[in-house]
Amino acid sequence: MTLKDIALLNLRRRKAKAAFLLAGLLIGVTTVVALMSLVETMKEDITNKLDKFGANILIVPKTENLSLTYGGLSLGGVSFEMEEILESQLAKISTIRNAANVAALGPVALGVVQVGDKKVLLSGVDFEATRVLKPWWKVQGEMPGSDQVILGSEAAENLGLTMGDRFTASGRDLTVTGVIAATGSQDDQIIFTPLATAQGMLGMEGRVSMAEVAALCKDCPIDDMVSQISDVVPGGKVMGIQSVVKGRMETLAHFQRLTLSVSAVVVLVGSLVVLVTMMGSVRERTREIGIFRAIGFRRSHVIRIVLLEAALVSAVAGLLGYFGGLGTTMAALPFFTESADISVSFSPAMAGTAILFSVLLGLLASTYPALLAAKLDPNDALRAL
Repeated sequence: MTLKDIALLNLRRRKAKAAFLLAGLLIGVTTVVALMSLVETMKEDITNKLDKFGANILIVPKTENLSLTYGGLSLGGVSFEMEEILESQLAKISTIRNAANVAALGPVALGVVQVGDKKVLLSGVDFEATRVLKPWWKVQGEMPGSDQVILGSEAAENLGLTMGDRFTASGRDLTVTGVIAATGSQDDQIIFTPLATAQGMLGMEGRVSMAEVAALCKDCPIDDMVSQISDVVPGGKVMGIQSVVKGRMETLAHFQRLTLSVSAVVVLVGSLVVLVTMMGSVRERTREIGIFRAIGFRRSHVIRIVLLEAALVSAVAGLLGYFGGLGTTMAALPFFTESADISVSFSPAMAGTAILFSVLLGLLASTYPALLAAKLDPNDALRAL
């Protein structure tokens, strides 16, 4: 009979002790895996949003009189007689050192137009760039062409217009090709039309009111890009929109530190469970260990038997704990993110790490009980028979 067979036999004979040991490690590993997986998944969610959603650089005219809230940013007192930005300057953005990081450049022409007895904000945009800059738009209908528009949900309601309607704005006949579903932003109150149409209506040929830039990746050097764009667009004030992103990342960093603290406490509790369980097991087997020593087992053999028992249970706890952690993360995700397309996938590396971590934890916590078992005097055990 090998030492491994003896360890397995001991676990079978003491199922309650083995189950208690397994439960202690299982709870610890499950908690650690769940917390780590949740943090990594949330980081991935934020990364995907940064890579895909919205502008993170804004170019506005250099003026002290700007009164406009756009994209959730307060840009200060807009009078539409302000100095515009030349499109020829925007074209130079393709020459900056980090031009490869520019996913989309969206020039915007803004102005107030008269529709019947109401004044409405008109926005001329590049609809190809808008697919990248505003992917959350859900347009009921089609994107507009020349002399066509799509309406924000509130603008459509206030003007009493719907898809297919024709109307006159500042003396120009326009056709509604679609309505944007409510976004919860100022986009709901705006009429959108192709850039060239808006420029013609507002007398802004070759000029724009502002421009939005979407960087291609979350780790793009936004500050450097702001500086480079400022050099080629001297007529504009270039701003990096990073406050929201930084706020989310800082919140996630705080949460990550909290998870590390909680994980440390759980690991400590799991270690104590293993230690107490193995100590009790050794004390119960005093005579058995004494007999092993009396028939020729060395101290190293006794240590190996105890550690083998701990390693076997720990490996099973690590494997079950990993899948338990994944299940816990899947159940908790809806409370931390609204993204429907994000999921938790199987990670062989994390599974292996969980099993290795569990085994190491079990071995470390069982080292003292194993040494204690090896020091038992076989004579004392034999006298107790």
